[in-house]
Amino acid sequence: MITKQTIDRVFETARVEEVIGEFVQLKKAGSNFKGLSPFVDEKSPSFMVSPVKQIWKDFSTGKGGNAISFLMEHEHYSYPEAIRWLAKKYNIEIEETEQTNEEKEKINERESMFLVSKFAKDYFHDLMLNSQQGKAIGYSYFKERGFTEETIKKFELGYCKDEWDNFTNAALDKGYDIKYLASTGLTIVKEGGKQFDRFKGRVLFPIHSMSGRILGFGGRILTNDKKAAKYLNSPESDIYHKSKILYGIYQAKKEIAKQDNCYLVEGYTDVISFNQSGVENVVASSGTALTSDQIRLVNRLTKNITVLFDGDAAGIRASIRGIDLILEQGMNVKVVQFPDGEDPDSFAKSHSDAELKEYLDSSAKDFINFKVSLLLKEANNDPVKKAGLIRDIVTSISKIPDAIQREVYVQECSNIMDISERVLFSELAQIISKEATNQRKKTSSRSNSNVDPNEPPPEYFLEQEQAQMGLVKGGVSSEKVDQLLILEKEIIRILLLYGNEEANFVDFIEVEDENGKVTIEKESHTNQVSKEVYLHLQDDEIEFTNPLFQEVYFEMIHQLNQAEKIDVNQLTSHKNVEITSLVTSILMDEEDPKRQLSDWERKNIYVTEASKILPKLISDAVFNIRRVLIDRKIEDLITPDPTEEKPVINLELIQDYTNLKIKLYEKLNRVI
Repeated sequence: MITKQTIDRVFETARVEEVIGEFVQLKKAGSNFKGLSPFVDEKSPSFMVSPVKQIWKDFSTGKGGNAISFLMEHEHYSYPEAIRWLAKKYNIEIEETEQTNEEKEKINERESMFLVSKFAKDYFHDLMLNSQQGKAIGYSYFKERGFTEETIKKFELGYCKDEWDNFTNAALDKGYDIKYLASTGLTIVKEGGKQFDRFKGRVLFPIHSMSGRILGFGGRILTNDKKAAKYLNSPESDIYHKSKILYGIYQAKKEIAKQDNCYLVEGYTDVISFNQSGVENVVASSGTALTSDQIRLVNRLTKNITVLFDGDAAGIRASIRGIDLILEQGMNVKVVQFPDGEDPDSFAKSHSDAELKEYLDSSAKDFINFKVSLLLKEANNDPVKKAGLIRDIVTSISKIPDAIQREVYVQECSNIMDISERVLFSELAQIISKEATNQRKKTSSRSNSNVDPNEPPPEYFLEQEQAQMGLVKGGVSSEKVDQLLILEKEIIRILLLYGNEEANFVDFIEVEDENGKVTIEKESHTNQVSKEVYLHLQDDEIEFTNPLFQEVYFEMIHQLNQAEKIDVNQLTSHKNVEITSLVTSILMDEEDPKRQLSDWERKNIYVTEASKILPKLISDAVFNIRRVLIDRKIEDLITPDPTEEKPVINLELIQDYTNLKIKLYEKLNRVI
């Protein structure tokens, strides 16, 4: 693990404008730099970099952060990979925490396996391009498949000589240990010491990690030997897990993020042919059934997946099960089916680049429409089979985590299948209930030590799901949630921009005279903005409804307890990318080109600076949060409980809350 001292040195040394300047053409714009967004296509620059604050924001996508988060967003590095990249750029020696001998040995073994794999990739690629046998067999095969030299080099394709130990001997001659040649599967070692090349006589497709390291290989045989597998993959190892990697993800990651969509195909050549045709946001499951780990890889880059099927109906029926896995991850799924006898590779080769892109755009179907059109043929007007089809589709819909999205799909299914929404919602509720029951059984079977007493039971979530579907009364309107979120974000904004400043605040004190008459008097005091906000929220026991806002708030309060002030730099360099993004977005909002005001002073219109009306800003935000919470409480009190035969409404309590709200309005109007 990289030491905190190294990470701190990286943050102190790295300059955000220098790092981003390697990927984006920046131009000076006042005290900032601006350029075209590297995440979307645009003509007017909306990408801003602040050297003073050492942060950036892309106003076209809302993304933002520091140098680390830029590398994580643009290059899709993990946090440690981004740190290592910057350390290398600025010649900073990386110090690692002290590890046990066992941990050191494990890391060294993995690193040795990566080094052997890289050597193999370079050796196979060079042999194919520069040896007589490689050119005649391997290179000729790829050229016959229609791949250009540029494409061959992009994917670092290679060839292993049709000799028993050509590669193994070459690796041993270079000093690589047979132990790691065997553990990566590049060399097969038999009892008695016999050893030979796993990929003998095959063309090779190197399999890269998201960051570009070589994990393993896929090898295709070039002879008609029926006893040998057509495709052979590296065996499972400490660095290669077939179910956790997608072929082409390294080459496709930038374009997937830029296009906000990922095409999912089956084989290596499908990926390569699409790339050569200009469709670069494509990956392959490499012939395996799609897994949750593979979907999560794509989910880091986009929420949208388009699954491409060839014309083989039997293959489609088997592969379509993977769609439910994608839906479970909260992703959007579309499906494209190629004509009979065509697959992505053959279609890309037999059509122009423009025709391929047009076909992908025009043929993409929503997963429900596709599933209905596919399965309806099997139902063949049989009512029982049709009912089974409907249950199949509703089961898929039940996998979707987002309740609103589920409702939209239920409505669509209702229209297509000519069945009432109520019936579909009822079926959906039963499926969710059954899943909740199964989950409850699993939970109860675990030891009590693993059960969190603060965690609501599964039926609680079921009630919430049903409430959002309109099956039972409950839930909170989006209008109220949005109102609270706006006010909560305003509190965070005030703390970030003005938290360390001092201001004069007004207290409203209720004073009762001799006759019992109550009047409100004002008292002023000076306090640090962050401490004043903390006291207000603490007095009312107000907690943020948004978990991210709550986490940022806790971070700031922790800083106040430690150092009596808020350190914004710690937040913009936070390891949690979501915190970095939120804080950066708030800090950079004033730089948004679309929000720049006209020269009001030239028109004799003078805008008061926010820092001069801090007491009013804080009072308005806090009092309004109180007002919204009181409104909610009153609504809860006047809404009878449908489970009670004779619901009782507490009019006295409602009146108390109403009086409290009136006092809040008075305070809001009196704040100057």
